[in-house]
Amino acid sequence: MIRIIGVTKENKLIKLSNIDDIPSANMKWYWIDFDRPSEDEVSKLRTPLQYHPLAIEDCIHKLQRPKLDYYEDHSFFVIQSIAHKHLKKEEINIFLSERFITTFHYSKSEEINKVWTTIESSQKLKQYDTALIFYQILDNIVDNYFPYIYKIEDRLNDIENHSKHETMEKLLDSLYKTRHELLSLWHTISPMTDLVYRMLNSHRLEGIHKRLAYFSDIHDHLLKLSVLVEANRELTADIRDSYISLNSYQMNRVMKILTVFTTIFMPLTFIVGVYGMNFKYMPELSWKYGYITCLFVMFIIGAGMTYWFIKKGWFK
Repeated sequence: MIRIIGVTKENKLIKLSNIDDIPSANMKWYWIDFDRPSEDEVSKLRTPLQYHPLAIEDCIHKLQRPKLDYYEDHSFFVIQSIAHKHLKKEEINIFLSERFITTFHYSKSEEINKVWTTIESSQKLKQYDTALIFYQILDNIVDNYFPYIYKIEDRLNDIENHSKHETMEKLLDSLYKTRHELLSLWHTISPMTDLVYRMLNSHRLEGIHKRLAYFSDIHDHLLKLSVLVEANRELTADIRDSYISLNSYQMNRVMKILTVFTTIFMPLTFIVGVYGMNFKYMPELSWKYGYITCLFVMFIIGAGMTYWFIKKGWFK
């Protein structure tokens, strides 16, 4: 679907569905949105819009790295948003000049729809230009990163609170899945931060420089997101290390107790072994109190060693 909205030089809002119907000479600015376009609609990027072939190629090949390219009469942006229902990346391509903005996306974009609806119902069309539209789209995209990170943060806190009751296999599986999501998010936020930094320091984006404070705010948000992602990655590693250390401690404690019992039973086993050899001439075997005496000696040895281990704190 292709939809078009624009403002004339008389500050009147117009809506169109055909690119050929745009009255370019009388337009202050216009916005063309390619929303899940068909192949025939994609071809309109070449004719009549005549965008650069390399930019068109980037539109067709999905999931490009966020970037900024300059062309003769426009700039081209690749932006990545996040679909929260599926927690997956979505690509939005934007062609920008002072007189027009074109958005291109193969998936439904709530960020774009929100800005589109705002403009349609706005009573202050005079304040709008392509740079402001681009800012609002980019701001919506970046703001939508935060709920995703907070969701991961809540999941990590939940894992940390229940780590003592989870099996190692289940816990590590959850941690590695979360760490993978954080790494994937980092691979989006990092180039997005570089992209906005380039925009702020570019001399070829005059419209954006008129609203430098707005885009600087987006850059600050991206830096904050970077800190949150890194903090959660460290938390993931800390939970994993703590759980592994706890399991090692518990294993060592079990081995310690087993060692104590083994040590206690060693002399008892020796006594049983000696009197279990069944030699014909063993005086104690024919003694009336031999059996009771042997049991008493074994009890004294076992009790004495147990008392000694308790006193030394081996059972703590």
